[in-house]
Amino acid sequence: MQPENRKSTEFCFAWQGARASLNLKPDFVAMEAAVTAIRVALPVPLRQHFDYLLPPELEVSIGCRVRVPFGKRELVGIVWQLAVKPDVSEQQLKPVLAVIDQTPVLPALLRQLLSFAADYYHHPLGEVLTAALPALLREGRPLADYLPRAYRLTDSGKAVHLQSFSRSAKQAELWQALTTQALDEATVKSHYSGSALKQLMAKELVESFQTEIAPYHYRGLAEPALQLTADQALAVTAVNQAQGSFRPFLLEGVTGSGKTEVYLQLIPSLLELGQQILVLLPEIGLTPQTLERFSKRFRAPVLVWHSNLSDGERLNCWLQAASGSAAVVIGTRSALFLPFRKLGLIIIDEEHDLSLKQQDGFRYHARDLAIKRAALECCPILLGSATPSLESLYNCQQGRFTKLTLTARASGQAMPQLELVDLKQQVLQYGLAAQSIQQMHQQLKLGKQVMLFLNRRGFAPALSCQDCGWLTECQRCSAFTTYHKHSRQLVCHHCGATRAVPRQCGGCGSTRLAPVGQGTEQLEEHLSVLFPEVPVTRLDRDSTRRKGAFASLLAEIQQPGPRLILGTQMLAKGHHFPFVTLVVIVDVDGALYSADFRAPEQLGQLLTQVAGRAGRGHDKGKVLLQTQHPEHALLQDIMLNGYAAFARSALLERQQTLLPPCQYMALFRAEAHQSELCQQWLQQVASYCQQQPQVQQLGPLLSPLERRAGKYRWQLHLYAAQRPLLHQLLSQVLAEVSQWPLSRKIKWQLDVDALDLN
Repeated sequence: MQPENRKSTEFCFAWQGARASLNLKPDFVAMEAAVTAIRVALPVPLRQHFDYLLPPELEVSIGCRVRVPFGKRELVGIVWQLAVKPDVSEQQLKPVLAVIDQTPVLPALLRQLLSFAADYYHHPLGEVLTAALPALLREGRPLADYLPRAYRLTDSGKAVHLQSFSRSAKQAELWQALTTQALDEATVKSHYSGSALKQLMAKELVESFQTEIAPYHYRGLAEPALQLTADQALAVTAVNQAQGSFRPFLLEGVTGSGKTEVYLQLIPSLLELGQQILVLLPEIGLTPQTLERFSKRFRAPVLVWHSNLSDGERLNCWLQAASGSAAVVIGTRSALFLPFRKLGLIIIDEEHDLSLKQQDGFRYHARDLAIKRAALECCPILLGSATPSLESLYNCQQGRFTKLTLTARASGQAMPQLELVDLKQQVLQYGLAAQSIQQMHQQLKLGKQVMLFLNRRGFAPALSCQDCGWLTECQRCSAFTTYHKHSRQLVCHHCGATRAVPRQCGGCGSTRLAPVGQGTEQLEEHLSVLFPEVPVTRLDRDSTRRKGAFASLLAEIQQPGPRLILGTQMLAKGHHFPFVTLVVIVDVDGALYSADFRAPEQLGQLLTQVAGRAGRGHDKGKVLLQTQHPEHALLQDIMLNGYAAFARSALLERQQTLLPPCQYMALFRAEAHQSELCQQWLQQVASYCQQQPQVQQLGPLLSPLERRAGKYRWQLHLYAAQRPLLHQLLSQVLAEVSQWPLSRKIKWQLDVDALDLN
C-alpha cells in the first residue's frame, strides 16, 4: 500500500557518525546508481508494508530510520527491506524525504526478535519496531545529537596566552583547565560558566567534539560474596556450565531461599569476559532494592530501565547498552528490547508475575520473548520464582527447561506456620478476628512488625444508602465506585472516572450514606485506633503515587521496632522485610470463586508470596488466613502441602481439561457502545473459524466486566492442540476481518496467550 501524494520535499542526509562508538554494523548499504525501492515499517496500526523510492544519491541500511511522507504527515519509519519489487509502478512511489541513520539503530538479532514478536502476536510490525526505540529516537533526530560531547582547545586556542583573558576571569579559568586536557560536557556544565564557554567558542578558541562510549571495565567485587548453601551452589554451577549456549533454567526456591544471591554469583564470570547481563523485574517497585544489591556487589556500571525515567534517562540507558558501557541492566518489561552489544545472560525474577504481560497495544509476554531472545543471542536464561507459573512448570515437565530447586531458606529459618482463622459466627472488630488481634498484640509487644494484607485500596468499595440500599455506581462501567476518604472522591478503579462524594442518595434522596466494606485506607484508620502507640505504614498505589514515596516507605519498614505494615498485592512482590514475624491475610474469600480458570493458580501464588514475607529474619514467622470457608480445597491444599504440591495438582487438572498450558489459546475482544455490534462481529469471527474444526471455540461471551468506559465488552476464546494450526487460522481471520464493514463500527483486539480474561 502507498501513502497519499504530497509535495516533494528537499532530500537531506542527517547522519553524523555514531557507528564507531555504538558498534551498530549495517547488514547491507544500497549504493546503486539506479533508483531503488525500499520497504519501510511505519508506526501505524496497519498490518501491511509501505514501499518508497530511494534516490541514487542516498545510502541506507536495513534497520535504519528514514523520514517519509504518509498522507498529509511525515513519519519516521524503519527500513525493513532493500531493493524490493514494489506492488505498484515506480511512478506511484513516493520518495524518501531523509535518511536519518547510516548504520542501524536496531541490530540484526534484535530485528529478528521483533519480527518474530510481530508475527507471533499478530501485531503491526511498524508499531512493534517503534516500541523498541526510546521516545527521543522516534522523533527522528540523528543519533549523533545524543552522543556525549567534550570540549578542547583549537590550534588558535593553544596559541593564545593567559594575559589575553585579563578582562574575563571566567574565560581564563576555563581556558586554563582546557590547556591540561579535554573536558567532558558534564564537567564543563557543572564547574564552569556557560557564557564563558559560548564566548570562547565564538572566538574559535574552543571546539566541541563527539566522544566514544567505551565498553565497561570490570574492576572486581566491591564486597565479598555470601557463602552459598548446597542447593544454591548446584544452581550456580549448572547455569555457569551453560555459558555461551542457549539453555533455559527454572529456579524454584521457597520465599527467602536466596534466589537473588544465586543471580549475583552468576555474574562475575560473565563480567570478566566483558559480557552484559539483563535482569527483568515485573514491577518498578522492586527496582531500587535490586539496584542497591547489585551496585554494592560489583565494580561495574549497573543501570536501570523503567517507565518512571525521563526520556533522556531512557535514551542514556539505551546508548550505554548499545555501546557495551552498561554491564548490568535491571529493568521492567520493555528492557527486553535494548540493543545489547554482548548479552551473556538473561535473568527474570518473579517469572510468574502477570505484570510481565503487556495488557494493551502490543500484547507481548516479556518472559516468553526473553526466552526467544536468549535463543537468538545463544546465551542461558534463568527464570526465578517461589511460585512458578504453570507454563514454566509444564515446560520443565516436557523437558524444555531445566529445573533447579532451593528447598530451604538461606538463613536456615523454618518456613512460616500457616493457620486458618474461621470467621463464621465471630464478632469482628474492624474486619479482624479476636484471635488475629490478640496475636498482633503479642508480636508488637515483643518489638516485632506485623503485616496485614488487604487487596482492596481506597476507604470502601462503595457508599450505600441506609434507607433504600442504593449503591454508588460508575456511570460508564458495570462496577461500583470506590470511596476515597482522603481525597473526598468516588473513583472507578476500572475506567479512572472520578466525582465528588454525593450529598444525598441517587435513589431516594436520603442523606444517610455510609461506606460498605473495607479498603486499606479505612483499615489504616482502624489500626491507629486499636494500636495508638504503633506506627502504621500503608503500601498501595495511592500512598506511593508521589515520586520517591515508595522508596521512603520501604526505608521505614527496614527500621527495627514495632510497626504495622498494611497493603495490597504490592506487598507480595519479592520484598525483604526482616522484622516481620506475623502476617494477617484479612480477607481471602473474595478471590476463591471466579470464572477464570487461572484464578486458583493466581490465588495460590498470591497467598504463598504474601505469607513468605513472614519470618525472613532471625525469628520464626506465622501467617493467619481469615476466611469464611476454611474447608475450601485450595486453602487446605496450600496450608497442608504448600505451593509446589498445589501446582502439580493444578497442572494435572489443566491437562485433564485441555486448558493452557496444555493447549494454545488466543482471545478476540470486541468493544462498542452497542452490545449487539460486539456480539455480531464476534459471531462472524466464530463462523469463519469453523472452517478449521481442530480449533475449539468458547463464545461469544460477555466479559466478566460487561461494560467499561461506556463500551460493552464481549470476547471469543480459541483453543488448539497445535500452535501452528492456531496461528495459521489467526492470520487468515485477520486478513478477512479488515474487509468487514462491521469492523469499522467496533474496537477489537487479538490477545495471543491471554492471561487476563476480564
